[in-house]
Amino acid sequence: MTDLSQAALPDANGYFGPYGGQLVPPHLKQAMDDIAKAYDEIVTRQDFQDELAALFADYVGRPSPIFHAKRLSDQIGGAQIHLKREDLNHTGAHKINHCLGEALLAKFMNKTKVIAETGAGQHGVALATACALVGIPCEIHMGQVDIEKEHPNVTKMRILGCKLVPVTFGAATLKEAVDSAFEEYLKDPTNYLYAIGSVVGPHPFPKMVRDFQSIIGKEAREQFQQVHGQLPDQVVACVGGGSNAMGIFTAFLNDRGVRLVGVEPAGEGLDKPGRHAATLTQGKPGEIHGMACYVLNNAAGEPDAVHSIASGLDYPGVGPQHSYLKDVGRVDYDSVNDQECLDAFMTLSRVEGIIPALESAHAVAWAMREAKKLPQDTHILVNLSGRGDKDADYVAKVLGI
Repeated sequence: MTDLSQAALPDANGYFGPYGGQLVPPHLKQAMDDIAKAYDEIVTRQDFQDELAALFADYVGRPSPIFHAKRLSDQIGGAQIHLKREDLNHTGAHKINHCLGEALLAKFMNKTKVIAETGAGQHGVALATACALVGIPCEIHMGQVDIEKEHPNVTKMRILGCKLVPVTFGAATLKEAVDSAFEEYLKDPTNYLYAIGSVVGPHPFPKMVRDFQSIIGKEAREQFQQVHGQLPDQVVACVGGGSNAMGIFTAFLNDRGVRLVGVEPAGEGLDKPGRHAATLTQGKPGEIHGMACYVLNNAAGEPDAVHSIASGLDYPGVGPQHSYLKDVGRVDYDSVNDQECLDAFMTLSRVEGIIPALESAHAVAWAMREAKKLPQDTHILVNLSGRGDKDADYVAKVLGI
């Protein structure tokens, strides 16, 4: 049986099977190697681990609880749905987990500026927060479409003191924000740190972000066993780049009796190229943003246009570890369309009083769909990766509330 643990993956060159690596120009390879070396050094230091643990507890508010969505489960019938409440973290999502780690790494490496992209704005807010905490200038690149859609997060980033760079070329969404941020980073990779917002990009970022996010799964595994005397039957999370999913999946990868499910955005339909972002469902192995992974390409071989109602999921690539886990059959990848996402958003809000992020609502929608088919003693654990404050005005406008 293949060992899928953190210790086993990736290999020394940053590969998860055929995926990952450092597909960057020669002058950038040294910068990536320097980050990898610094990360490997800092994570072995007890003072770093103690500082991060203290921030997780006293700043983020960890551990995040697991909530049994009993009214929702009863209304649907079938399996019991449980929520890992990452939405209760400081800044409202799981993103703060790796942003604190990246900000501390930037401080350790004496970087003069931290640069990042953001889609829904959760990574941007979390990184601006972490940089304010450690005292490092922060620059966030965000697509103009997402700036207009996620106005509450834009306001927070500006209040927190970051420089917000609107990206207006192309589709003006997440992929273009990544392109723009990377271009800025190339101006001075020696003094800047590009704090990638998911388990994507060149090595060591897929490993590093996963490691910081793995606190979710470690907590969830212990919490669920304490309350229920068993592991959950299924663990579900939305997947765009894939950080929240890898965060919760990692602790369960070698528990073969636990089904792991990643839920991608089907957007307006899998039969409509350019109007979904279901990379693992519809894409093929390729290269994007310094890594080998599954990619949605157009006929010309370039990354295709993508769409999701959730700004944090509209990315034509995906984390290399997800690509590997698909190929070896350890994680099942499915999809949920925009309408199902909206229905889950409203149902969870009105049945349990929890307004989820549109990204997280994809995982909730899949759990609602699946629960009907299963016995009542089946337990589905959903990673509720973020709260929907940022989406409330947009959803109200779309639904005419």
